[in-house]
Amino acid sequence: MSTTTAVRTTNRHLTGFWFVATAFLTLMAFGTAPTPLWPIYQVTDHFGAFTVTIAFAVMVIGAASSFRLLGHLSDRFGRRRIILPALATGIASAAVLAAWPQLPGLLIGRILTGVAVGLMASTATVYLTDLYREVRPDAGSGFPALVATVSNLGGLAIGPLVAGALAQWAPAPVRTSYVIFGGLMVVLLLLVLSSPETVDTALADQDRPVRFAVRAGQRGAFWSAATVGFFAFAVMGLFSSLGAIIVRGQLGITSYFVAGLASFVCFAASAVTQLALRRAANPTVLLIGTVMFPVGLALTALSLYRPALWLVLVAAGLAGGGAGLLFKSAVVTAVVAAEPASRAGVLATYFVIAYVGMGLPSIAFSLVIRHFALRPSMIGFAAVLSIGAVIAASQSVKKKTT
Repeated sequence: MSTTTAVRTTNRHLTGFWFVATAFLTLMAFGTAPTPLWPIYQVTDHFGAFTVTIAFAVMVIGAASSFRLLGHLSDRFGRRRIILPALATGIASAAVLAAWPQLPGLLIGRILTGVAVGLMASTATVYLTDLYREVRPDAGSGFPALVATVSNLGGLAIGPLVAGALAQWAPAPVRTSYVIFGGLMVVLLLLVLSSPETVDTALADQDRPVRFAVRAGQRGAFWSAATVGFFAFAVMGLFSSLGAIIVRGQLGITSYFVAGLASFVCFAASAVTQLALRRAANPTVLLIGTVMFPVGLALTALSLYRPALWLVLVAAGLAGGGAGLLFKSAVVTAVVAAEPASRAGVLATYFVIAYVGMGLPSIAFSLVIRHFALRPSMIGFAAVLSIGAVIAASQSVKKKTT
């Protein structure tokens, strides 16, 4: 290969790296875009917090199903061949949500969103690693893993902020954000189409990778990491499904933009803390996350007794930052535990468990507050998640040291 050809190949992989990262971020932002819009749906369709949680949870069900059934396929069929259908499904979801703003359309659109997220998340993470290794074959995997995590959580943070701003100041609040995100995904689909494939599909077809394969002695470490991911995502699910409703109901703030701030701060703190500690050792990241997580949840419960926007946002930041560090530590552990040829399948299993954590505790919480007062329910919720996260993190440390 000539020097000119090698440079062109390198540039193509580097460009593809950033195309995929942007597509990842955009689709994840689209996934949380409805967060500040839940109060609007409540008014127009006359349903309560439990229905909102179900509307949020069907996305989680779609994502978990997609992770479980399809998340491993890029190990065999190629990364790009899975990313493109993910974007196409996201575009279809945006079209349904924009054209059919009533509850049935909301549920169908959110299921499609979940399928798109499931296809994207595990595939994009390993695709970024593959593309970067073509550019820097001697480099470690730290940078693409960081970009993948920031794209994931940064996208989840940007979605409520953008949708809240559009709902507050643009026309057609429940349609505009979906149209804009759908248009962006159309452009990104075309850009990713030009990105190089990194999987030798002929070789993969001859030697089909096992869907879930971890290295010898690493199975316990993987399952402990997945449990950490479950509790980390539970906090993100709470702020995504009920954050705007709590801000509106407890603080009496009617601004859609402000309603999305709690969720934005939660996810943004997740991304920022990971950037700030990107050079820290994984045990250090896990330890700091394990401390921040329960403190943030305790302040979240306190904010219901002392309603103030600043306290809600500080609580969301600490809880989200702690959850982000737990998530980052767990992802690193899962990647290290996986057999190289089964990374997408192992990450898919990890994300199934994490996304179940995003949906199941929020549904349980919304059921509890139908029969008990919100404030003591939040104290119990915070205690259960904090204790669970601490136990899971301690088990993760033990498994990695044995």
